[in-house]
Amino acid sequence: MFFVNDRLAEIATLDPGRFPDPGSHRYGVHLTDTEQALMHIIALRDVGAGIFPIHADVPHGKALEMAAQAECDLFLSDDAILPVPGARNQGGGVLIQMSSGTTGAPKVITRSWEAIRAEIATYATTFVEAANMTPVIACPITHSYGLIAGVMVAMQRGHVPVIIDNLNPKYILRRMRELRDPLLYSSPAMLHLLASFLPEGQKLHAAMTSGTVLSKPWFETIRTKTTHLFQQYGCSEVGCIAINPDLRDPAEMGIPLQHLSVTAGVDEPAPIMVDGIATGDLGQLKPDGMLTFVSRQDDVIDVAGLNVYPTDIEHAALAMAGVNDALAFRINDNLAGQRVGLVFDGTASAEGLREWLAQRLAPYQLPSDIHPVSRIPRQENGKINRRDVAHQFFKSEA
Repeated sequence: MFFVNDRLAEIATLDPGRFPDPGSHRYGVHLTDTEQALMHIIALRDVGAGIFPIHADVPHGKALEMAAQAECDLFLSDDAILPVPGARNQGGGVLIQMSSGTTGAPKVITRSWEAIRAEIATYATTFVEAANMTPVIACPITHSYGLIAGVMVAMQRGHVPVIIDNLNPKYILRRMRELRDPLLYSSPAMLHLLASFLPEGQKLHAAMTSGTVLSKPWFETIRTKTTHLFQQYGCSEVGCIAINPDLRDPAEMGIPLQHLSVTAGVDEPAPIMVDGIATGDLGQLKPDGMLTFVSRQDDVIDVAGLNVYPTDIEHAALAMAGVNDALAFRINDNLAGQRVGLVFDGTASAEGLREWLAQRLAPYQLPSDIHPVSRIPRQENGKINRRDVAHQFFKSEA
């Protein structure tokens, strides 16, 4: 754990001998020490360089390959600054990141520091609920969530953010007890784990979730054990899009930041567009300005020309006593086209759930295949790949 204080800013300077004309280069930053990595990221940003932060756990050879893919011309490691083989100098002025790859191969995303400064300024002035809280970042500072929303927004406010790179839940909880009004930035999976560790009667002061829509059981666990629960929604190409200052429904992503032009459906779900950029999500804007998430566009199930949204099936299933968690997805059938599949965990029977759904869903929404499971398969970060689940349970080619 360390504090991003004035000392860090003072020593975040660049040796001219090692960094000649840094603003004209793009650096792959692959340092094993988190504090050193953040110091160099801040210093390189301040001189207008291009930066591609790479997580310390990535092996050196793979990190160098990623730097080449991201069109970096220089590679900063613990030992040296190396030229990236075969790279052309694309110039500085950008933050470079990889998309998550949840719905396809990871893509290289570049954002200008000018756009990021606008995001930081609007985030800080919009999210007033956190104005007097101590930001605690227990997620990678190589990702925009930890780096921009966590560290850089805190510095914009004049706060002293705390970086925790020991992700042992007991360690995180112990350190947070030492801080005044801590606001924890972490993954949904870590928030769920921390909430599960907390004894009865104890709560997290405040937490921010991002990256995936919380499942019903995860949301209920985290909500019960958190006094102030926030959510932010964004995408790699744009950054943070919306913030929910009082999360009561996991599908409610938040109020869009004012520097962005955000459009979505009104009466029916429609693509969420941000400054003309497609997020790949479907959603709706409520009359009060709240942006709600409905589905990934790729997850919509076309049943005989009618759209079926997985969340509608899941909400109906979760309303039944004895269903703890549920996941709906598309099954491709060469003869019948697309149909709905559903897996669930709990004490209910598949036949009982089928009868329950038949009373609450339209015929075209009804799952053709329902399977009980001991646990809904989720990735380590809490995200779900519905295609993988379909293939796992039904050998679908979805």
